Amino acid sequence: MWGARTSVICCVQCQIIMYVLMCVFRSRSSQSSMESPNLEFEYGDTDTLTAELSELYSYTEEPEFALNRDYFEEDFRSHARGKRWIELTLDEQRAYVMSLLDALEVTDRDKRLKVARAILYLAQGVFDECDTEVDVLHWSRHNVFLLYDMGIFTALLELLSMEIDNNQACSSAVRKPAISLADSTELRVLLSIMYLMVETVRVQTEDDRPEWRAAREAFKNELGSPLYNGEPFALLLFTMVTKFCSMNAPHFPMKKVLLLLWKTILFTLGGFEELQEMKVRGRERLNLPPLPEDSIKVVRAMRAASPPASAMELIEQQQQQKRGRRSRRPLVKQDSLDTYNERDPFKNDDARDEEEDPEDTDSGIEGEVDPLDRDVIIQPPPPPPPLRPPTERVNFPKGLPWAPKVREKDIEHFLETSRNKFIGFTLGNDIETLVGLPRPIHESVKTLKQHKYVSIAEVQIKREDELQQCPLTLGEEEVEETPTEMLYLGMLPNLSQYVIALLKLLLAAAPTSKAKTDSINILADVLPEEMPITVLQSMKLGIDVNRHKEIIVKAISALLLLLLKHFKLNHVYQFEIVSQHLVFANCIPLILKFFNQNIMSYISAKNSICVLDFPHCVVHEMPELTAESLEAGDSNQFCWRNLFSCINLLRILNKLTKWKHSRTMMLVVFKSAPILKRALKVKQAMMQLYVLKLLKIQTKYLGRQWRKSNMKTMSAIYQKVRHRLNDDWAYGNDIDARPWDFQAEECALRESIEKFNSRRYDKNKNGDFTPVDNCLQSVLGQRVELPEDFHYSYEMWLEREVFSQPIQWEGLLQNP
Repeated sequence: MWGARTSVICCVQCQIIMYVLMCVFRSRSSQSSMESPNLEFEYGDTDTLTAELSELYSYTEEPEFALNRDYFEEDFRSHARGKRWIELTLDEQRAYVMSLLDALEVTDRDKRLKVARAILYLAQGVFDECDTEVDVLHWSRHNVFLLYDMGIFTALLELLSMEIDNNQACSSAVRKPAISLADSTELRVLLSIMYLMVETVRVQTEDDRPEWRAAREAFKNELGSPLYNGEPFALLLFTMVTKFCSMNAPHFPMKKVLLLLWKTILFTLGGFEELQEMKVRGRERLNLPPLPEDSIKVVRAMRAASPPASAMELIEQQQQQKRGRRSRRPLVKQDSLDTYNERDPFKNDDARDEEEDPEDTDSGIEGEVDPLDRDVIIQPPPPPPPLRPPTERVNFPKGLPWAPKVREKDIEHFLETSRNKFIGFTLGNDIETLVGLPRPIHESVKTLKQHKYVSIAEVQIKREDELQQCPLTLGEEEVEETPTEMLYLGMLPNLSQYVIALLKLLLAAAPTSKAKTDSINILADVLPEEMPITVLQSMKLGIDVNRHKEIIVKAISALLLLLLKHFKLNHVYQFEIVSQHLVFANCIPLILKFFNQNIMSYISAKNSICVLDFPHCVVHEMPELTAESLEAGDSNQFCWRNLFSCINLLRILNKLTKWKHSRTMMLVVFKSAPILKRALKVKQAMMQLYVLKLLKIQTKYLGRQWRKSNMKTMSAIYQKVRHRLNDDWAYGNDIDARPWDFQAEECALRESIEKFNSRRYDKNKNGDFTPVDNCLQSVLGQRVELPEDFHYSYEMWLEREVFSQPIQWEGLLQNP
């Protein structure tokens, strides 16, 4: 009796100690969460218009703003006679632009460059006549629509084609030991004007005139149609990228080319919201049920999870483990991404983190009881009052954010397993017959069918199989000539070259890449002719180089993501061939290498000088730059373009690995789990969601010990990632039945892709199903085109080819 009372008292004391420790832990976690608030980042197609325009120019190009103005004023003075540009009537402005258009056709290269600079000054908004940045943007918009209406873009395109084919400039650039900004002057001016036109016309505002809206649609159709040498405009830019990466034109300004290529694809094909609308319309055309939710709205409404606990807390927990005093914790709301007793996965030393990560340890004995499971059985005392501000608690979502989904093949697999278990035989692809199965199986099938989701890709694959099996009875497929279809048709012959070139540029611009002498030089359009001689100039150039690389990563990541999403919506096999080229070009380890860095430092990088950004630098007086002002950077909590790039790369990685077992195993083999877990330190809901998706698909292969040591991450996956009802991602029961045969899976996929491309795009008439004319009269009656001089030498031809050749008549009588 007395012993029982003593044990009860000890239990109460333990609960009191646990309660006090929990209060301390919660107070510290609340302080840490208040110190690292949510990043106020809104994901979209692009940043603000001002930011997108400023990223077009390097800081080393700053003197050229005044040069453009001087060339414009020198030419404008002879036409306006004392007037300013903003004082002219629209007809007078048109007349002057027409004179510039005529001057572009002169043969003198230097004169053409001066006229192009004057046009660039107009597209930049005649900033010398403006007082504020708003005025500059207003006149830039007005002038860009005027330039497009007068046909400037077509003239610039002809000049750009001439510069691309300028073999003299290419050969001189190849021979140079160091390429600088001066080697790409003409190309930079032309690309800048075209970028300003595409980006300004693309952005729609409420006060647009009706003629501007009509011009936007006309320009969009023009860029997406094969009007330029039978190809869309984007194909010309892709050609520039491949030519640069093959070292044939190292002077091409790659940052401007990539920005223009990205904005052209975004303009002609559409952004993320347009993709969602196209997906809804596509499901309606195929008579599929509507989408269960709008994914864009769901992600924007998500709340970021708290960052991991501080190092001091984790050291205390490790000391408690060493002393053997495990504090019993109640089952409280899990809003942190680290475990109760987890070793710190976010150590500064990356190599040590790799060694100590639980995923490398043994999976443990399957029969042992999880101590975390024992802890939560004890009923805790009432939780203490919340120490966080009440405003944080209001934002908790009610219920799970995503509606669960089930694929038809998952229902088939479930029924096959149930029939084999209860009846002893299977029925094949039958999800309707439930005879002989117990009542709970009926309820399970009913629930699965309620959440059944058929994607557009599944319908396209099924349709393609039917067309392959019955090519004669089903006839030819009617393919709609959409901008995406025309772009794919143009890219198909050189698709692998385009993909490899983009990944080469991404590798060269990644912050984790080491400088190599044989790598491509992406700094041709940022390095000045004269290298810096002072510390201040060196600091400024260093910031400019880092900013230059970040913009290249931003453009490539957004471009690849747009291509994957649009091709998947257009036809799933178009998406699959691009995905396979990316995988074969080592895109998966490249993205993991990108994230194998201090990701918080990358996202909060201050590689920008606000006073040098356009249009601020052309309107305001330039203050004196000092080393302190350069080191301070801007006051933003994060760098928009870097966070945007990280999310894009995570989305690309998700698209490459989704439903691909062999590629998921690549994530496991490349030890991506500790790299991805470090990315969870970024307190932004959308980025955390795509990291958790990548962790979810490989969880079952990481072992029981990893799952036990990362219960908070598992909980976050449950809370934020969509559920597949019969996916046992948290247990890994079927991993023995899933062999990893990368080559067989990819070869089977490649075979399907080649059949699709051959059926749909191969114009060769010598196919298996081409009708053959076997009538003797019609064959002999066909007119054969002969060379004009054939009748002069046909006697010699007969002597050589017919009469002088011995004929083996006996061979005709023998069986073949």
